[in-house]
Amino acid sequence: MITRLCAALVLTWAAAPPVQAGTPRQAAAVEAAARAALPEFIDFLKIPNVAHQPGPHMRRNADWAEAAFRKRGFSTRQLEDGDTPMVFAEFPGAAAGARTVLFYAHMDGQAAFPKEWSQPDPFAPVLRARGADGALRDLPIERLTAGPVDPEWRLFGRSTADDKGPILMLLAAMDAVKAQGETPAIRVKVILDSHEEGGPPTLKDVVAANAELLKADAVVMLDGPMHDTNRPTLVFGHRGGAGFSLTVFGAPEELHSGHYGNFAPNPAFGLAALIASMKDADGRVLIPGFYEGVATDAASVAARAAVPDDEAALKARLGIARTEALGANYQEAMAYPTLNVTEMKAGEPGSRRSIIPAFATASFDSRTVPGTPPARQLALVKAWVADQGYHLVDGEPTAEERATYPLLASVKGGGGAPALQTPLDAPVGVWARKALVNEFGEEPVRIPIMGGGVPTKPLIDGLHAPILLIPLVNRDNNQHAANENLRMGNYFDGVRSLRALVMTPY
Repeated sequence: MITRLCAALVLTWAAAPPVQAGTPRQAAAVEAAARAALPEFIDFLKIPNVAHQPGPHMRRNADWAEAAFRKRGFSTRQLEDGDTPMVFAEFPGAAAGARTVLFYAHMDGQAAFPKEWSQPDPFAPVLRARGADGALRDLPIERLTAGPVDPEWRLFGRSTADDKGPILMLLAAMDAVKAQGETPAIRVKVILDSHEEGGPPTLKDVVAANAELLKADAVVMLDGPMHDTNRPTLVFGHRGGAGFSLTVFGAPEELHSGHYGNFAPNPAFGLAALIASMKDADGRVLIPGFYEGVATDAASVAARAAVPDDEAALKARLGIARTEALGANYQEAMAYPTLNVTEMKAGEPGSRRSIIPAFATASFDSRTVPGTPPARQLALVKAWVADQGYHLVDGEPTAEERATYPLLASVKGGGGAPALQTPLDAPVGVWARKALVNEFGEEPVRIPIMGGGVPTKPLIDGLHAPILLIPLVNRDNNQHAANENLRMGNYFDGVRSLRALVMTPY
């Protein structure tokens, strides 16, 4: 089973040894703290954390996390959020005049279905190493605490990377600070979200109710994957997004395809024609105005060009022969809004009969960027459908509408989270860059905007502080999917990164 998994997983392995910065004593303290926290990491991973599943699991996660921070001298409290409280922690010491940075991570995870995993229980972590034949093999989990740890080992389990790994990295970094008798150069606050992955989003309400407690000069989000090279990575923005559905209506009920084929229009073909009209063969959206507002300033263009992507390797990993032609490279493609079909169906599910369906529906996912707000993008889609000759209805067409209009459709959806773009020269980015350069001896990869979204809007609206994403986990971590994993080299480097941030004045 594990060998077959190896063939399916395309993993990128960073071969270069890490650059050791700082004093040997500091490096030893960081490594010792990181190793000492590994048993806690394993214990934390064993607590199921699917937020939308009933039961006391998320409260157990909150209790565990609160105790772990309190053990390290943090003042803590649980921020009520129904049955799934969030956790707040604040370190009591800091240099005189220090500014405050709020670190955000989430302790809930995606659902895990054991039959899809290569281990019996996604919440019983498994340590694996890749052999000379390329196959992944299990190692005794005790190897993490006895003897050297190979940076290429992988720890498999739900939330190893997304997002319990970064939480343990932060705990270990504070252990290293305390072990050296150091005083943090910033005031450290932490919030652990309990609803980032599932259930009703509640961060907005929790931030609004605790704005003074959470007040900070900057927010650092410890979420998302690093660059493929596993070099220190700074991400200055993310796409927003919204979903909607497009339905084309035919007759009020399903019709016999023999009696009425060639006479009654089939809405599935109408839907297919509409979808095909929205993009050209290279993947560019043809809806007028869809790309208006996209930033093309020189600084962003230069930053995107400097990201060291290996697009040949990326295509190989994705299993595609060619890419769409929007943008000159991967990073530039991320700077544009998207329009993607995620599901299509004709008629009621399970129909296998010879019928003409009464309706056909497609579900869409649209990722937005600054300058292309979700509401405007949806309005452009509606206008495009109308321009193709369709009469738009809010719900099921009336008998009068069916008799009057030959083409009937509805577009439902809207809202959605906005995109984020922190300026590349913002002080929070200058601070983080200085810390990482001093620690690793090389420039971090600076990514202007990443494709996926994270819940920044509640933090922006409630705290009015700049936000920077500092991902710490390997990109090939299988987040949200089976066999999620964390590369151990990323774990140790993440502890180094967070200690460097904490010890660098903002």
